[in-house]
Amino acid sequence: MTPAKVKENLRKKGISLRQFCTEKNLPYKTAVAVLNGSNKGHFGKAHEVAVALGLKEAA
Repeated sequence: MTPAKVKENLRKKGISLRQFCTEKNLPYKTAVAVLNGSNKGHFGKAHEVAVALGLKEAA
């Protein structure tokens, strides 16, 4: 899934990225960085965020 598709899906569900992060206990700033492409989500929390958002498959 692409970052744009993730954002669209969140909008359709009526929840913000911050709400999603709070529910999943994920760092909001890391999620923003992953969605904007400044963090590729290869390791650590960034990878967890990418998997939770559906951008990557679980390792």
